[in-house]
Amino acid sequence: MLRLRPYKKDDAETILSWIKDEKAFYKWTAGILGEYPISVEQFNAVSNLMAFTAIDDNEIIGFFTMRRPNEFFEELRFGFVIVDSEKRGQGYGKKMLELGLKYAKEIFGANKVSLGVFENNKSAYFCYKATGFEDVSQDEIEKYTVMGEEWNCLELEMKL
Repeated sequence: MLRLRPYKKDDAETILSWIKDEKAFYKWTAGILGEYPISVEQFNAVSNLMAFTAIDDNEIIGFFTMRRPNEFFEELRFGFVIVDSEKRGQGYGKKMLELGLKYAKEIFGANKVSLGVFENNKSAYFCYKATGFEDVSQDEIEKYTVMGEEWNCLELEMKL
């Protein structure tokens, strides 16, 4: 059964092993954690966020963070969402996000959760849509320059 637990620094090596190349790294982090490849120590900066590890029978399956985009808990923002590269396409991402949404609503009292996803990260985008996130109409799409390319970042949200 899939469960969430607080992130432990010992989880970093496993989570980082899921990133197979530079492009995958930047789709996941947008470079916020540093330049590819990052060290376990650099990754452990996520300890400053509300970081969660998803486990299934004590095996690490996924990871994500939650943070407050402002001083209130009414809205939480998911970030650094990732599932074990060997387990993708099996519904773990959706289940993990559903547990995170339940936590956001029941523990923090959030009534909205948002996240950003690069337009070129179709599998993540469709996972978020399958979980119930909806596209947010943006006057101007946020753009990142990554590996010499311009990547569009789509905004999604869900009312709880």
